[in-house]
Amino acid sequence: MTLSSNDTAAVSEFLLICFPNYQSWQHWLSLPLSLLFLLAMGANATLLITILLEASLHEPLYYLLSLLSLLDVVLCLTVIPKVLAIFWFDLRPISFSACFLQMFIMNSFLPMESCTFMVMAYDRYVAICYPLQYPSIITDQFVAKASVFVVVRNVLLLSPVPILSAQLHYCGKNVIENCICSNMSVSRLSCDNFTLNRIYQLVIGWTLLGSDFILIFLSYTFILRAVLRFKSEGAAMKALSTCGSHFILILFFSTILLVVVLTNVARKSVPMDILILLNVLHHLIPPALNPIVYGFRTQELKQGFQKLLQKGL
Repeated sequence: MTLSSNDTAAVSEFLLICFPNYQSWQHWLSLPLSLLFLLAMGANATLLITILLEASLHEPLYYLLSLLSLLDVVLCLTVIPKVLAIFWFDLRPISFSACFLQMFIMNSFLPMESCTFMVMAYDRYVAICYPLQYPSIITDQFVAKASVFVVVRNVLLLSPVPILSAQLHYCGKNVIENCICSNMSVSRLSCDNFTLNRIYQLVIGWTLLGSDFILIFLSYTFILRAVLRFKSEGAAMKALSTCGSHFILILFFSTILLVVVLTNVARKSVPMDILILLNVLHHLIPPALNPIVYGFRTQELKQGFQKLLQKGL
């Protein structure tokens, strides 16, 4: 039930309205989104099982790739099933607690991905610029500490975003014009001033993402400088090839994120439905494409998958 703007009763649930201006789009979008969701789940499950069962892939780089895949799966499962439930069964209500749990996961796990990319860039930097020291620097213990850092940093710094939103007084409208419980979409419904919430998310979010991408850029700058000094053209191509898959994943992530940011900045000239669609796709396209790109471009992963298939047959 939708509350009127003058109702002072406390809100116990929200209603998610996907594409408020073009709700007929939902039926057309449900099929491609469902296929992308199945592709994302299947590809990531295949990648994780291959790395788990193939002993030759028990190396730091593939452990980091497993972490990235797990983050993709959690983000995808947090957003897409609810979106499809709205499309198929018109299940728009979402409880107060479920909404803020979704907000917490989205706000925490997205920077976790960028932080994982940063650690993977450092891994490639050490592998190419200091190949002899690589086994002693990038160890299983290093991956474990890096994983803990990725999780703890983002959970601690970004937990206040949903907490601040949950502390607001929601006494008016409970209709969220979005497919997901984004911080700004929900906070705008409150009867309180949410300026602190908005400023905190902006400052912390961009500080974390910005610092990660600066370190990624520096890592690849040093890698490129080192590769250009290689006397052997074959060695240079091999070094660049090892970074190619990683670079493509970063390109997917950053490009989609950049499009979402720019369209939100220009929200007055971009239809709301386009913004909503881009936010949904941002939680679906990278999880669907990341394992496929790495699987096709990495010989060790392809060989590991082929071995598992042969064992299964």
